[in-house]
Amino acid sequence: MSSVYSDPIHGTHPEPIDHFDRLPDSLLLLVFNMIGDVKALGRCCVVSRRFHALVPQVENVVVRVDCVISDDDCSPSSSVKSRAAGPFSTLFRLVFGGIVRPLQALGQFLGPERPSLNKTLNTSSSSSLSVGLGGGEDGEMDQGGVTHHSPTQVLRNFNELRFLRIELPGGELGIDDGVLLKWRADFGSTLDSCVILGAASVFNNVHFQVPGHGNDGFCINNGSNVGNGDDNGSIPESFYTNGGLKLRVVWTISSLIAASARHYLLQSIIAEHKTLDSLVLTDADGQGVLCMNGEQLEELRVKPLSASCASKRTLVPALNMRLWYAPHLDLPDGVVLQGATLVAIRPSEQPASKKEVSDASWLSSAFEEPYGTAAKMLVKRRTYCLEMNSF
Repeated sequence: MSSVYSDPIHGTHPEPIDHFDRLPDSLLLLVFNMIGDVKALGRCCVVSRRFHALVPQVENVVVRVDCVISDDDCSPSSSVKSRAAGPFSTLFRLVFGGIVRPLQALGQFLGPERPSLNKTLNTSSSSSLSVGLGGGEDGEMDQGGVTHHSPTQVLRNFNELRFLRIELPGGELGIDDGVLLKWRADFGSTLDSCVILGAASVFNNVHFQVPGHGNDGFCINNGSNVGNGDDNGSIPESFYTNGGLKLRVVWTISSLIAASARHYLLQSIIAEHKTLDSLVLTDADGQGVLCMNGEQLEELRVKPLSASCASKRTLVPALNMRLWYAPHLDLPDGVVLQGATLVAIRPSEQPASKKEVSDASWLSSAFEEPYGTAAKMLVKRRTYCLEMNSF
């Protein structure tokens, strides 16, 4: 017999059917996993008790950072500044702003076993999330009347988390307009590999006239065959004398520091979520991507990272590097790279089991098109080998 409810004006009517109740939990979880965004999931928590109970079972979560503030901005005294030594030493705190209601909702599903955390997420109408690259910081921080909470806190009760993507609002490395710099790094307990693609300038040859000289100060050959091997892949002498090599060294070191700082940030999240199979820390600019698969995540749990003595980042081991260079590279879609450079990096003492069989496939798959094609073209040129000490 169907239930009824009484209406004093219109009489007795059958109770309305909630069609969501007809959907199995597995289907709702499929929808939640497709949503992914932690803010939207926070809103879902307050829809119903059923949603409230299902959201913690979501496997795929995306956390988008709204803004970044420095450690110095958060410090009440200059003593914090004195702890900084070297670049990126107190790099960032990541702040998730403008998501008050989702935070309150997430605070509700965090559960009675953490009343203090539930309280902090609901104490102020001006609250947001932050995380320091010091790693393991999951407390709260007060700044200008706004309380910032660690994403570690919000992610803590996602009990089945398998795929996590964190997106910063922009890359850490300030580069001039028109300059291309992209990197991808894979980490376990330390750096497994890193690929860096850079160019002194990038433009579309449909709209721009190719200049006679590149930003590195060396002459550019505008012939259509340049970059395809007719110059034997040799680096011109002017590359060494006009600052081209120095610029590439700066790009390489800066990218490695940014990658190691991101890796250091992730310690507490990885430690708490043992079900994680994939973790990606990227940025909205597409400048850098840090990736960790299930095997690498487990390696970090078993073998803690070695921290740099000078700053809050993972120690970069001694490295072997290979560099490919083209003064001018025409890509199939009309994009032109001047001073195109590809750098492939691996630890000097990396186990043979971690080394890729095909360098071409490993390097080209690191970047989206058209830059994957650029990597394929560059590796056909002459290879230059370099070494770098641990730092």
